[in-house]
Amino acid sequence: MSIERIAVLGGGAWGTALAETVVRAGRKVTLWEFDAANAESLAQTRESRFLPGFKINEAIEVTRELNANADAILLVVPAQATRSVAKELSSTIASGTPIVVCAKGIERGTHEFMTQIVRDCAPKAMPAILSGPSFAADVARGLPTAVTLACEDAALARALAHALGSATFRPYHSTDVRGVEIGGAAKNVLAIAAGIVAGRGLGASAQAAMITRGFAELMRFGRGYGAKPETLTGLSGLGDLVLTCSSPQSRNHSLGVALAKGEPVATAAHGKLAEGAFTAPALLEMAREKNVEMPISEAIAAVLDGKLSIDGAIESLLTRPFKAE
Repeated sequence: MSIERIAVLGGGAWGTALAETVVRAGRKVTLWEFDAANAESLAQTRESRFLPGFKINEAIEVTRELNANADAILLVVPAQATRSVAKELSSTIASGTPIVVCAKGIERGTHEFMTQIVRDCAPKAMPAILSGPSFAADVARGLPTAVTLACEDAALARALAHALGSATFRPYHSTDVRGVEIGGAAKNVLAIAAGIVAGRGLGASAQAAMITRGFAELMRFGRGYGAKPETLTGLSGLGDLVLTCSSPQSRNHSLGVALAKGEPVATAAHGKLAEGAFTAPALLEMAREKNVEMPISEAIAAVLDGKLSIDGAIESLLTRPFKAE
């Protein structure tokens, strides 16, 4: 199929970066933004309030009118807002139009992954997911980045990857939608734990141990929900986990650092979206449904819920019974 016109829904940092990527790939792009002030900034100064200092390409058309008239749609809104936007799209979208979700999370309450929500709310669409080790600022500047783009239809996954790919943005295509979604959701929770390790100054050895044991949790959860091992050890699993757990650019990592330094949960995110805070309870509830042991994720969920202190969380993990790896 020919994919020439792409709509990017969401003018935050990641949406702005992806719109710029679409232009570099030689496609026509419309960038939709709900927030009036940010939409005006994008249209007038060509700069997103969420990506300060970066000017977007003049070829990017900015609009506040939600329009599904495109060959493909990149849905770049927070995970917990995916349902409401997908519902709005359902009445105007053409049958078979791909909706590529670019959020990483699990919906609270329903325990649904993002492509499940799209399938529920916009049944005429073809759900897909884009995820992997990528910071918006890097992608916007055109720094080399590789991600995974998954769709159950292999031919469509390949077409989408070619439509978005450029010399500096390389999407690898896959049909393991669930595996890609699990990697993106779980790593955000584990990144909060990594931030706590960094914020408490526990050292590089502890950080390496946390990432390794966290990855073991991600693998166990993935197996429980049907993910392919090669997906979990790839860009959207291990790759994204390493990036998010090792850089202060990560909002989830930064949340963990702030918590470790004594800031209250309510304000530790400093007004920025940290998806892991919303995903943690859903991830843990789903793990219990499959009898999957996730002690790090459990500790983070308890800290976020105010049921466990940072010191208590660290002690609970360090005093677990010795066992074979």
